Amino acid sequence: MFKLIRPATSEREIKKSRFATIAAPVTDEEAAKAFVAENSFADASHNCWAWRIGADYRFSDDGEPGGTAGKPILQAIEGQEVDGVVVVVSRWFGGVKLGTGGLARAYGGSAAECLRLADKQPIIATTQLSVAVAFTDLALVEARLETFDDIAVTARDFDENGAVFRLDVPDSRLLALAELLRDLTSGRASLDPDILADPPADP
Repeated sequence: MFKLIRPATSEREIKKSRFATIAAPVTDEEAAKAFVAENSFADASHNCWAWRIGADYRFSDDGEPGGTAGKPILQAIEGQEVDGVVVVVSRWFGGVKLGTGGLARAYGGSAAECLRLADKQPIIATTQLSVAVAFTDLALVEARLETFDDIAVTARDFDENGAVFRLDVPDSRLLALAELLRDLTSGRASLDPDILADPPADP
């Protein structure tokens, strides 16, 4: 699966109808709804859309015949293997009817073209890891974590014993990171989940 790095647009004309497409990354339903509202044209004949976020999805034909717009846009999202995305295809009717098959091809093709042109990157499976370290190990662990480009420190909370780091770690790096933290702290770091006690199975 892939995700969009930034919004993308495309435009094409089919039998005198103009189709303008915009796609963007989104993280939840509210963001998708807001994007649709902000990127629908008042003068367009139809503003059709679809979004997918994990297992959740929605689509709308916005007045086009049922199944000719929103569903083909969603199928384009699935065909391009993109997740966490919303796509709006706006149509300005040019006077020539496309028929139900033509509409489905036009909307689905417009969405697919836009997603093909978009800057994408693979979605990497990650795990949330909590690491509790004592004050004596804090500086060393913090300095080492700062050297990793692919491990995100999402929070750092202090208590009377030291600090708890919350990390977003690629699954492929979990075991190596756990072993590194154990070695850096001579086994004093506490991990949740405890990767070393129950290492992940090989894929």
